[in-house]
Amino acid sequence: MTGVWFGVIGLLLCGIVVAGSHIERLPLTPPILYLAAGVVLGPVGFGLLVVDPVDRSRLLEVAAEIAVLISLFVAGLKLRSALKDRRWSLPLQLATTAMIVTVGLVTLLGVYGLGLPLGAAVLLGGILAPTDPVLASDVQVESASDRDRLRFALTGEAGLNDGTAFPFVMLGLGLLGHHDLGAFGWRWIAIDVVWAVFAGIAIGGVLGTAMGRWVLHLRTTRREAIGLDDLLALGLIALAYGVALMLHAYGFLAVFAAGLALRRIERLKSDGVAPPDVVAAALPVLSGEVADSAATDGATAHAYMAEAALGFTEQLERMAEVAIVLVLGAMLTRGTLAFDAWWFVLALFVVVRPIALLFVRRRDAPAAQRRLMAWFGIRGIGSVYYLMYALQHGVNGALADRLIALTFTVVVASALVHGVSVTPLMRRYDRFRTVARIPFR
Repeated sequence: MTGVWFGVIGLLLCGIVVAGSHIERLPLTPPILYLAAGVVLGPVGFGLLVVDPVDRSRLLEVAAEIAVLISLFVAGLKLRSALKDRRWSLPLQLATTAMIVTVGLVTLLGVYGLGLPLGAAVLLGGILAPTDPVLASDVQVESASDRDRLRFALTGEAGLNDGTAFPFVMLGLGLLGHHDLGAFGWRWIAIDVVWAVFAGIAIGGVLGTAMGRWVLHLRTTRREAIGLDDLLALGLIALAYGVALMLHAYGFLAVFAAGLALRRIERLKSDGVAPPDVVAAALPVLSGEVADSAATDGATAHAYMAEAALGFTEQLERMAEVAIVLVLGAMLTRGTLAFDAWWFVLALFVVVRPIALLFVRRRDAPAAQRRLMAWFGIRGIGSVYYLMYALQHGVNGALADRLIALTFTVVVASALVHGVSVTPLMRRYDRFRTVARIPFR
């Protein structure tokens, strides 16, 4: 059986590499292929991979947690605009106002359409409200030099709302009796909303800035800590997340903020020059004297550090995506899908998301961008994490089975419909952007 598994995984990964250029020309994304491979390997197919989402909820929670953390750090490293840049207005509105509207509408659909108790409906809203930083990579900024407002908004939203969804998850658990909300909800407001959100952002920002500056100091003054950008990225992710959890803050926001802080160091020192241009002569060489020179030279060390950390974590992100989506596909059976709730999935994509976008200021984005934002509310690994978190914090029995079925159905539908539409829509958008006489940047 071990040999079979190695062979299957090897065939899948090599197949993606060999067929990569062909896949890019098709209305498909790699997650669709991973999902299909998981179905083939799961109980519906050959039965080689059998995973019970309830029995394995703790393992699945940790796996999804790791995948989301890596993706959040990548998202932070890709966003190179200053915090005072007006570009941040869109992701902030999407991750707050639009998020609240989404949770509220899902709650109404859950109570009056799905027959869920209020607490379960709020919990479902918290699970499904955040867009995904993992599966949404095709609509996010392509590099730190990408200035497109649409991609920036969707990347920033995915980075922020995996943290801003947590208060609603905790509220849902509290209404179900699995979390202490305090008298009249004071504890939820003070701790789960105010403290956890702002402390998470502050912790990540401080640690990312301090660690980045320390490493640059060691490299430029002592020629130390060279060639360890992979460990720097992993260490900073773990440090920010761990400290945030110990202080009862949201670790997802801390990791995203740490990535932003590391990129901010590079942006301030690059003086407006794109990071690839700063070290253009050095980055193609990944070892040896040229790379060491780029890593220690005061004129290039900051850009080299940020780009090396980004390149490494992007590779980890791809591997995590393969693993999680493959397992998700293997868990798909008649019992883990809600075929009777097709209308709920349709409403979430074509009613709830567009209505939520109505609360985003129109002057912040042209109509073409707003339409794409309304469509690309991609759900994925973040929703799987929140679902497993809920199962680990008291949700069980028939309610757990119902939430699993609803969440899996939404995630699978999102992977399919958004995956099929992303290539033609984004190509059309890029063509339109080149000829449009409106401020897309």
